Amino acid sequence: MNVGIDLIHFSTSDYFLGLDTFAQEKNIDVDKFYIGIGQEKMSIAPPDEDVVSLAAKAAAPILAQIDKSDISAILFATESGVDQSKSAGVFLHGLLGLSPRCRVVEFKHACYSGAAALQMATALVHMNPKEKVLVIAADIAKYDVDTSGEATQGCGAVAMLVTESPRILAIEPGSGYHTEDVMDFWRPNHRKTALVDGKYSTKVYLNSLKHSWAHFTEQTGRSFSDINHFCYHIPFTKMAEKAHHTLTRVAKVKLTHEQFLAQTQPGQVYNRIIGNSYSASLFVGFCSLLDNLKEDLQGRRVSFFSYGSGCVAEFFTGLMQPGYEKVLMTHSHQTQIAQRQPLSYAEYLAFYHQTDEAVENIEFSQANKGPYRLAGIQDHKRYYQAV
Repeated sequence: MNVGIDLIHFSTSDYFLGLDTFAQEKNIDVDKFYIGIGQEKMSIAPPDEDVVSLAAKAAAPILAQIDKSDISAILFATESGVDQSKSAGVFLHGLLGLSPRCRVVEFKHACYSGAAALQMATALVHMNPKEKVLVIAADIAKYDVDTSGEATQGCGAVAMLVTESPRILAIEPGSGYHTEDVMDFWRPNHRKTALVDGKYSTKVYLNSLKHSWAHFTEQTGRSFSDINHFCYHIPFTKMAEKAHHTLTRVAKVKLTHEQFLAQTQPGQVYNRIIGNSYSASLFVGFCSLLDNLKEDLQGRRVSFFSYGSGCVAEFFTGLMQPGYEKVLMTHSHQTQIAQRQPLSYAEYLAFYHQTDEAVENIEFSQANKGPYRLAGIQDHKRYYQAV
């Protein structure tokens, strides 16, 4: 029985900050971003946008194509959750009007949690083929102003419907994984923004890739040459290039420059202009591959490397299914990106500082142009609107 991704759709915010604008404000050569980290823009969430509204915008086009009462579980992955007790998925469940005959849980481990939720959903469907599981990976990457991480912010959500006989990708059995207790990136409970040791995190990322790959080859017997396209967790696109260089060295494979680009570049297009979306980043990259590669992917093997700081990592693969291109939502993805509104640095700062969720009562003015928004907080209770 094949199990995997039947439908996939992502969302991002209605605004972006260009790194040319950012570089000018900071008096930095823009090539530090365009070339140095491989980023051009970062999606910026307004105060009335959070992971729940982003998730609803990602999931709604999927639910419109099915009987939404068939959804048997929501697995919501995020590291920018909205409540320390209540799952963001329950807010989403209510906002989208899903059946009460549904289980909901939130997954957390930095950027790895999206891959974890996908694997758990796959296991649920293998146990009971009647299951239709909605996997959500949604995050808003936010760092302190005037820190090294500020230029790598972004936001996005990816919704995936996991079923038997999937129309897009069948997840293959067997994967390689690695866990190690390190402090390369973390966010204590009292902080709204993360702390990161950037150089150390890059080192741990690549080390985790080596270990996960070794375990993957042991578990599956597959080699580098068995894989056609490679998707990586992308905090910034240069990281994916470093990862693929590392993997080719470990696998003792020599690629031409053209082969290297063909295996990796289509999956970087969206991340370069959206920025980091933490748990969603890997799957935004997969959407980018699907939407931007002009070749037929039917029958090809795609690999996924998920890295979550702290750290947990996993390497797994899937096979592209016949007719996958008929159910892609490329137009929606590209329209969202094209219709974003540019921000000045001052406007970005106004968004950045306006959001204070620690207050007991707040009503947000409407900046979010999407179909769902965070309307306000009353007595510390969040409430949402379908616009």
